[in-house]
Amino acid sequence: MSWTATGLFRGIASFENLLLADRKARRGKGVKRDILAFWLDAERELLRLRDELLSRTWRPGGYRQFVAHESKDRLISAAPYRDRVVHHALMNVIGPILERSFIHDSWASREGKGTHRALVRAARFCRASRFVLKCDIADYFASVDHGILMEIIRRRIADPGALRLADLIVRSAPGGKGLPIGNLTSQFFANLYLDGFNHFVKEELHCRRYLRYVDDFAVFGDDAGELAAVRDRMEAYLRDRLNLRLHPRKTRVFPVAEGVGFLGFRVFPTHRLLRKTAGYHYRRTLFRLARRLRDGEGAAAEVANSFRSWSAHAAWGDTHGLRRRLAAEGRRRMTAGSSGRTPVIRPERGTRSGGALAPA
Repeated sequence: MSWTATGLFRGIASFENLLLADRKARRGKGVKRDILAFWLDAERELLRLRDELLSRTWRPGGYRQFVAHESKDRLISAAPYRDRVVHHALMNVIGPILERSFIHDSWASREGKGTHRALVRAARFCRASRFVLKCDIADYFASVDHGILMEIIRRRIADPGALRLADLIVRSAPGGKGLPIGNLTSQFFANLYLDGFNHFVKEELHCRRYLRYVDDFAVFGDDAGELAAVRDRMEAYLRDRLNLRLHPRKTRVFPVAEGVGFLGFRVFPTHRLLRKTAGYHYRRTLFRLARRLRDGEGAAAEVANSFRSWSAHAAWGDTHGLRRRLAAEGRRRMTAGSSGRTPVIRPERGTRSGGALAPA
């Protein structure tokens, strides 16, 4: 399944596409210094970017790296804002072409897909199966081979300018290897790198109940022995064709009745639970925001928006009691010793079976 696309680069470098890319890069980012500096002279900045791209003089800037403390520490590599505009400009044009081959059950970073729809799909597979082969790729982003990735892109894109720009971005990764976590292009290329593997699983291994979210994937079935054989063939494909390896501790076959860990939840045939660590980590975030507000350093809207966002996500599992407890604890911590205005935080609407928007 391959095709080529030529004549793309002038579209990537057009002022209209760069203007759209700037809007996308700014969306949801708030008012940050580098974004504000670009936006205050946006027309001139975009014209400079266009000229640099067309003259082949654009080069990626240096990354700012920091550790994000989530369920596990992640090294985030943040590109300069003008580079992020170029990333969006590239993906505006080549993204739809590359995505044509993606299977239905590739759920990450795609319009109409996402975490919550993937959870619903996993629950459906759980109800239809007795066993699951749950897999995870060891150090996935750090292990992506630039040469293999660019060969995958060349099979679909023939435009020299588009290929040169993609190669510049791919090989700009800190340390010269892998994909930096934090880039739009990294999210998309992480999907693309395993596209051939997806087709191998669906079309050669004939696994009907298979889904993937970046490097987190699962195959559901009724025969544990068959799933073990699938695991062996997957392992060989990943090793021989993509220089990847399955995580030895996070790859195993087990009954779905144990609950399938997936995207921060444990998915059972009848319900979903939020992982305890996810609730614990957000509890720390909420209390930190409450302390800042109480000390006069934060804004009430920041606390309310943060809780509303987390609560809407958590409502996709059986978390009604947890959300009520955290809302009450947050209110107590914000009002302790404070005479200022306390934001209203309350759980998003939902039911004990997973929320009105989250059918279990």
